[in-house]
Amino acid sequence: MKKSVVAALAAAAIMGTGATSFAAANPFSDVPAGHWAYQAISSLAQDGVVEGYGDGTYRGDRTITRYEMAQMIAKALARTDEYFDREAKQYENRGTSSTTTSGIYSGGKVDSRVVRNYHVTKADLDRLVEEFRPELEQLGVLEKRVDEMWKFSDQVKWAGEMRYRYWNEKTDVKGGGDVKTTKNRIELRFAPTVEVNKHWSLRARFDARVNMATDDGDSDTNFKLKRAYAAGDYGKLKLNIGRMDFYTNVDDGLVMDDFFSGAQIVYGDKFKVALMAGRWSGTSKTLGGNDPANYQGGEISYDNDKLYIGAGYHHFSSEYFRALHAADAKAYKDTKSANVWTVGARYNFGSSVNLRGAYASNTKAKEYKRSWTAGLAYKGADKSKAGTWGISADYRYVSDYVSLAPTYDTWFSTTHKKGVEVGLDWAPMKNTYAKLGYFWGKELGTKEDTKTFFGRFSWFF
Repeated sequence: MKKSVVAALAAAAIMGTGATSFAAANPFSDVPAGHWAYQAISSLAQDGVVEGYGDGTYRGDRTITRYEMAQMIAKALARTDEYFDREAKQYENRGTSSTTTSGIYSGGKVDSRVVRNYHVTKADLDRLVEEFRPELEQLGVLEKRVDEMWKFSDQVKWAGEMRYRYWNEKTDVKGGGDVKTTKNRIELRFAPTVEVNKHWSLRARFDARVNMATDDGDSDTNFKLKRAYAAGDYGKLKLNIGRMDFYTNVDDGLVMDDFFSGAQIVYGDKFKVALMAGRWSGTSKTLGGNDPANYQGGEISYDNDKLYIGAGYHHFSSEYFRALHAADAKAYKDTKSANVWTVGARYNFGSSVNLRGAYASNTKAKEYKRSWTAGLAYKGADKSKAGTWGISADYRYVSDYVSLAPTYDTWFSTTHKKGVEVGLDWAPMKNTYAKLGYFWGKELGTKEDTKTFFGRFSWFF
């Protein structure tokens, strides 16, 4: 493309947006006043968009390189940005918000709101940008506008998982026979995060499940809002308000892995204090009614990456616990409360071996008033690193009166039990995760033998 033609196009972009440059007197000796591109070249020379040679000539008939063309476009765009910034301020002074102050571009696309009233068209500028995008990116022209787009325009980030899980449980019945239970399920999760400002964000998760064994189309396949909360981050101080994850960290999920609605305050770094209060719907699900438990709790912990140790207290109040007494007066006190104390510790031997254990007790239970676990893990799968793997073995004694919603994968239809669980996990590809687990032991009340096989495969995006 000839240099004179390029100058005319660039000048149209600038002068069409109302720039106030005027031609200087004969800026180049080979561009006389009667030349068809005289006005455009003179204006651009005054604005610093085009430059001549040391001998005072412009040499408009010379064919320019793509890189030289990109440099001219970049300078022209900078000039139009200056103009639109001025226009935006004028609109703001008049109380109008029909323009943006982020410049003419957002992520390499022209903002039609600020160019529609001028001679230059959005299509003209878009074509120039797309044609010379590689060179403009090398000059850093588009990078700045992309950063602005992410900072001010598109603040929503999405993460997700498609998870397949399989359970097969067999419990031997005293007197002969057995009970077998199988579930074959696929689940889709979407988790958006919206950055509100430098301290606050909004976080949510939507889940949908399908029973693959029956290919059912009931309400279980509909998306459900599992969590939605505002998260405040002030360095060592963290604030969460809404429906959020309910995970008892100090015992690594021995007591709870679910959701609750309320508020949480966490303060600290290596030494942390957490306070929580709200309502938990797990008791309503069990009773089949509408009696969510009132909940208050707290945890303290210390973590130096090698050693983790912590303790916690969790208080629940619901008619569900009085129903436990009605079902078995010897097993639970006549109260609507549960007071669960918990402690836990983990120790890393180097980067491969992890020794862990936890203990919890409900002071309102008469029988089966404790849960505990101890185990050893070697390495572990990391979904971001293909080929990583790990193995683990744990002994678990888990009471329904203490562990209200434990995290363990092999806790299926039979949850009130004790025994050994072994597991193998693996990341066969990046952003994937596979796990196999097997539990064998006894049901706490009936003493019947029970076994559970579990399998999972997840794709993350």
